[in-house]
Amino acid sequence: MTTTRPGLILFAHGARDPQWAQPFTEVARRIRAANPGLPVALAYLELMSPTLIEAGRQLADEGCSHVTVVPLFLGAGGHVRRDLPRLLDELAVLHPGVAWHASPAVGEVDSVVQAMADAAVAQLRVAAPDLAGGTGVEME
Repeated sequence: MTTTRPGLILFAHGARDPQWAQPFTEVARRIRAANPGLPVALAYLELMSPTLIEAGRQLADEGCSHVTVVPLFLGAGGHVRRDLPRLLDELAVLHPGVAWHASPAVGEVDSVVQAMADAAVAQLRVAAPDLAGGTGVEME
């Protein structure tokens, strides 16, 4: 009987400013805390490391046989539609014993869209509590 060992890669764009990565680092930390034993890697398309190829190698070396890549992008632009599939094809060649799967961009997941909407309204309530009620936004 073959056992499947899952792994998770959070895939973000990358930036020159290392502080930019803080929210993504926190997402990875929270996932690890809630899922002890689940191999989780944070990877970047450019300007930061590790790259997706490096993170994929890490999880393959840890014995992961099925890796899901979650693009931490708000939408499925060119990086998600073109670059990610190319990188997954490269990983499949480098690590043929691993099944590589890309999920939709996290910003297209309904619960994330709702969380962003809720956060935007909450910011309105903080910034202009007396005006928020006149926007048609229900104030509780």
